[in-house]
Amino acid sequence: MISIAEAFNTPAHNTHENRTSHKAAFIPFVTCGDPNIQTTKRIILAMQDAGASLIELGIPFSDPTAEGPVIQAANVRALAAGTTTDAIFTMVSEMQSSIHVPLVFMTYANVVFSYGKEKFMQRCQEVGIAGIILPDVPFEEKDEFEAVCERYNVALISLIAPTSHERIATIAKDARGFIYLVSSLGTTGERSHITTDLASIVRTIRTYTTVPCAIGFGISQPQQAAHMGAIADGVIVGSAIVKLVERYKDDAARYIHEYITSMIEAM
Repeated sequence: MISIAEAFNTPAHNTHENRTSHKAAFIPFVTCGDPNIQTTKRIILAMQDAGASLIELGIPFSDPTAEGPVIQAANVRALAAGTTTDAIFTMVSEMQSSIHVPLVFMTYANVVFSYGKEKFMQRCQEVGIAGIILPDVPFEEKDEFEAVCERYNVALISLIAPTSHERIATIAKDARGFIYLVSSLGTTGERSHITTDLASIVRTIRTYTTVPCAIGFGISQPQQAAHMGAIADGVIVGSAIVKLVERYKDDAARYIHEYITSMIEAM
């Protein structure tokens, strides 16, 4: 399995030539266990086959505060289906030999606390999880997780929001894996228009770090992906994919493959 840095394939950010010849990474998200673990396996393989550079795996939680109604509903369905953190670790372990792109967990602090921080990160290392995103953990409180993440070589992914302003330098300088730049205020979900001056924020981030920067929240259309891919090192898409899972259920993998193919072609 390649590293997160290799997934972005960004040797440098500082010259115009490097940026114009670079193809941004496409990073899809799926809620594990929605509608069941076997379907999630097929979806992950379809994402990889379609050209995903890195895949975000959501561990369902009963109170996913950063999520909009689409992913909240997916969390409810996954939990109702009996999806557990252990079941997800087992799934990833069973897929290790067939996965060659980095996998990153996205979940909430309580999930990790309940499992046990040390045990959780050790399991991440054992099954090949490259990083973790904890959207409810502010940068100022990340020390609670950072040491154990580093001990097991799991990158604790930092988030930067449009309101971060003077905190951008501090967050960027300390970033690991990649930076998750939130496109808009609010929760996850598709948006017809993204009005934040993201190009300016990305330029600011790049003055403080060479860690790749990926934009997420609200991206669903090919033209949006193309625009964001021209600005940043990666494009993250979640809700649009989860809606396909909700619509097509056990048969979702082939529709997700088609969707991701169209997004990457646009980029």
